[in-house]
Amino acid sequence: MITKRIIPCLDVKQGRVVKGKKFQNLEDVDDPVQLAQFYSETGADELVFYDITASNEQRNIFLDIVERTAQEVYIPFTVGGGIRTIDDFTKVLRAGADKVSINSAAVKNPKVITEAALKFGRQCVVLSMDVKKNGQGKWEVYIHGGRVNTGKEAIDWAKEGEKLGAGELVINSIDTDGVKNGYDIEITCAIAETVNIPVIASGGAGKKEDFLEVLTKGKADAALAASVFHYGEILIKELKEYLYDNNVPMRRNFSWMKF
Repeated sequence: MITKRIIPCLDVKQGRVVKGKKFQNLEDVDDPVQLAQFYSETGADELVFYDITASNEQRNIFLDIVERTAQEVYIPFTVGGGIRTIDDFTKVLRAGADKVSINSAAVKNPKVITEAALKFGRQCVVLSMDVKKNGQGKWEVYIHGGRVNTGKEAIDWAKEGEKLGAGELVINSIDTDGVKNGYDIEITCAIAETVNIPVIASGGAGKKEDFLEVLTKGKADAALAASVFHYGEILIKELKEYLYDNNVPMRRNFSWMKF
């Protein structure tokens, strides 16, 4: 049985990890390289780095942080934010990332998904989707850090992304982001049942039960979270033991970790 994954998310702004609620009111958390090293040593299955203002500010991503992180961590990590071209993919992968996440640029130029998948393999291409429910009960896709509504319907975009060559999908609910009342089970499950590639749930983790729900009822292949890990509210080792005890397949070889 394929194990489920627990993935800390590091939102980076001006060289520091930050966190807010519904993409607003950002607070400083920690140095990204040190925090990544901590998670690598204490049980995380993977890491995700997002340069959360690169796309909106039309600038390149933080390659220096990627390079320093690659020297310190021993688990796969994904990098996103400000990725617009195949050249951007190349630079990030050469800097040490294992996967590249694309969001805003994929909406504007969907062909970049296919180009990247053909050049690097679809396992390197992660399509990240920031979604928000509208008044008609549909989920729409937002870009530029949740600032711009594209009008795209989320499930349709997920299916298109898979056809174009994405190897994984990250479904980040703006409505639940940072609120800690649980993941958006409805949209996560709807997309997971529609596509045949791994779906990573993001936005809303507040307690261990939220992870259990999204990995079972929500049918997610992985759960991504930030605040609860950054502030020590949930320890990854304890979370994975809890999930394992509740019949969720988890990687539990902690013999090499530091505590």
